[in-house]
Amino acid sequence: MSSQRRGSGTAAKSTRRKLDKSHWLYIAVIVAVVAGAAIGLLAPEVGKSLKPLGTMFIALIKMIIAPIIFCTIVLGVGSIAKATTVGKVGGLALLYFMTMSTVALAIGLVVGNIIHPGAGLHLQPYKNAAATGENGTVKFLMEMIPGDIPVLPTLVLALLVGFALQSMGKSGEPVLNAVANVQKVVFKLMMMIMWVAPVGAFGAIAAVVGATGWAAIGSMAILMGAFYLTCALFIIIVLGSILRLVTGLNIFALMRYLAREYLLIFATSSSESALPRLIAKMEHAGVSKPVVGITVPTGYSFNLDGTAIYLTMSALFISTAMGLPMNLGEQIGLLVFMVIASKGAAGVTGAGLATLAAGLAAHKPVLLDGMGVIVGIDKFMSEARALTNFTGNAVATLLVGKWTHELDIDQARAALSGKDPFDELSLEPDAHAGMAEEAPHLLNSAVPDAEEKVRVSV
Repeated sequence: MSSQRRGSGTAAKSTRRKLDKSHWLYIAVIVAVVAGAAIGLLAPEVGKSLKPLGTMFIALIKMIIAPIIFCTIVLGVGSIAKATTVGKVGGLALLYFMTMSTVALAIGLVVGNIIHPGAGLHLQPYKNAAATGENGTVKFLMEMIPGDIPVLPTLVLALLVGFALQSMGKSGEPVLNAVANVQKVVFKLMMMIMWVAPVGAFGAIAAVVGATGWAAIGSMAILMGAFYLTCALFIIIVLGSILRLVTGLNIFALMRYLAREYLLIFATSSSESALPRLIAKMEHAGVSKPVVGITVPTGYSFNLDGTAIYLTMSALFISTAMGLPMNLGEQIGLLVFMVIASKGAAGVTGAGLATLAAGLAAHKPVLLDGMGVIVGIDKFMSEARALTNFTGNAVATLLVGKWTHELDIDQARAALSGKDPFDELSLEPDAHAGMAEEAPHLLNSAVPDAEEKVRVSV
């Protein structure tokens, strides 16, 4: 027992060490947003002159869109194909994940069309210094950043490569492994870019507040409030209704059962740290170990309901703020694109921004200049995304367990009601973390290490 506690303490310290850097980034972005808003209100002209800072950050994001989409889709196609080979559990889980992702994306579009976030901001695209003959320093710096690669051709190529590699069977596995290693490099580069986010957020917020004053702050507050409300209603109404109809369990009882995990996620803005605890608690709630071992880690990559809502609501916010609203056809096209590309939002902090940028670039590239505002408020929405993603995966595990007859419903009721409370001292982080890594192995390692794929605060 003492060695177990020592192991638990070591794991906790390791988690804290890994979270420290993201905490500093989180704080830096908040400080940058507040400082940018203050400058925009107190010195509007100075604020507007800082817009190139946001533009250069978005250029860096654009640079990394295509590599992220390519690597993730190639590996995602592989994992989907392999998941179906592990039987009914994998097939049902993936079918449910794709369905709920589409529903969440559609809900984001509906809410965005109702509240029209960003109306009245009148954001303007940044005019290239080369065209205006102004600010040679900005021109020099912008020319240093590599150009972006077209997104839609990249997506099509990735799908074709993914299916081709699957058709090759075992002979294609070395190539899949090579793509997985390239993806690690791409995600590392993405993290390096995200450390510039405070600078980009500072410039973008200062510019938009300097141009529109309190209207910008009000529009951003409306978007954040609407997003939080939408996530709450999605959990209570959509997930709660499905959970009740299929299992008879109450969503509020499940949320109370996962209260400690919610606090952990809220503190870290990521559900990564709660992955081992979710696996342990789902097993304690009566779901069999094989079902938990496949559904939970796979859901961390494919079942991102909160992120899906965020992607479509943010896209509509930007298009409305720039006075370039999308028509119905463009919105449907955006939804279809996001259904596929949103699987790229499961990588690391910032990959969600890359996926959003990819969707905008595929439909109206000029909208990319409006992303600077989203960079500033993205961190304020990360907790709602992470909590929604986490709850969606907990519900999915119970549903798949019920559908495959691998759920002890009496044990689930006892666990959720508190009659059979979860024993915190019995939690074995190493064992459950190992379980988390085992599930991707069951999928023939088509998805990279679970530890690198489960940061869904993006």
